[in-house]
Amino acid sequence: MPVPFRLRIFYGWYILAACFFLLFFQAGARFSFGLLFKPMMMQLGWDRASISLVFFLNMIFFALSLGIAGKLYDRWGPKWVILVSTLFLSLGYGSISFISTLWEFHLYYGIFAAIGMGGASVPLIAALMSKWFEKNRGLVISLALSGNCVGQFVLVPVFSDLIIEFGWRTSCIIIALCLFVVNTLLALFVIKDEPQNLDLNYFDHQNRTGNQRINDATVSPPSARDLNLKDAMKTAPFWLYLMVMFVCGSGDFLVTAHLVPMVTDFNISPSIAADMLAWFGLLSMGGILVAGPVSDRIGNKIPIALSFVLRLILFILILSHQNLYTFYIFAVIFGFTFLITAPLTTTLIGKLYGFSHIGLISGFITMIHHMAGGLWAYIGGWSFDMTGSYRWSFIVSAAMAGIALVGTFMIREKTYGGNLGA
Repeated sequence: MPVPFRLRIFYGWYILAACFFLLFFQAGARFSFGLLFKPMMMQLGWDRASISLVFFLNMIFFALSLGIAGKLYDRWGPKWVILVSTLFLSLGYGSISFISTLWEFHLYYGIFAAIGMGGASVPLIAALMSKWFEKNRGLVISLALSGNCVGQFVLVPVFSDLIIEFGWRTSCIIIALCLFVVNTLLALFVIKDEPQNLDLNYFDHQNRTGNQRINDATVSPPSARDLNLKDAMKTAPFWLYLMVMFVCGSGDFLVTAHLVPMVTDFNISPSIAADMLAWFGLLSMGGILVAGPVSDRIGNKIPIALSFVLRLILFILILSHQNLYTFYIFAVIFGFTFLITAPLTTTLIGKLYGFSHIGLISGFITMIHHMAGGLWAYIGGWSFDMTGSYRWSFIVSAAMAGIALVGTFMIREKTYGGNLGA
């Protein structure tokens, strides 16, 4: 009797699906912050600066948690890090439902939720995926990270409807329960350590032995000419790119935090404003998928510079015209630029300083990027309270985009290893 054919599916594909949905739900929760602005202001009597300051605190602890979570990933594996971070994230969001004072909001969203976000963030998910795939690793990582974009597109309107229907307190509990159930199930039953520790092979090296992989890994030792973070700081391109990423993060999170409250200031409904933020997320997937292949052909500087050209035009547009159509144009095109620097940071830093210390250097730059985003989101809220509009924060953002454009072109794309004075 013939033995039925059984299709064996490489387990890395399950890891890919799990990572996609981890980012899917986390992005929906993370980008729902702007939806809470107006309801919390109306019920609790807070101003925009006070709420924006909580977002700033969240970004600080999120940025700091990335390095800690990365070390815990290496020591204990992803499963337990994701489980513990899920507890923090769910506790943080669920507790928002019961707040009545600002210090509670600072604690639950600014600290607890931020720590929880760090355990299943884009950089760490990318690191996890890189351990399961060798061939087409960039494509697979992009597919996993697209969960972040799709989650924003799908869940932001859903959460907006929940807030309209049930109020922001009940909606925060629903978000917390969804995150806890989905993340816990994925961590317990799907997420596993890297394939070598499970006696599995990479997807494209299923006939190779573990010893062969180890030998291959030792064929190309780190170059002695690669620069570490301290050495990179002695070069002009490092500080130019750090300034560029400071400006990039500032614009990113000013817009994501304040787009919904800004749009609703012009008598546009919260549901339409949420749709704009959702399309912002979906278009960001287009940017990240385009940036990598384009940089392979024309280098890293031009795609980064073009993103700031677009932002400069968009800031000028929104300062000149505020209506439904210009807000939609602003949201979708700005969304396209949102993640362009994500894949280009590692490739540019690798080209400038080598790959031996790329994690530390790019991680430091990413930390500054996020902290700048939190700071500028706070300044946007403070500026609104002082002047009654976002006009001055957008004027300064436009000027900063122009400075970042010039700074990008001043970066020389060459190897700086062993030539610190260049």
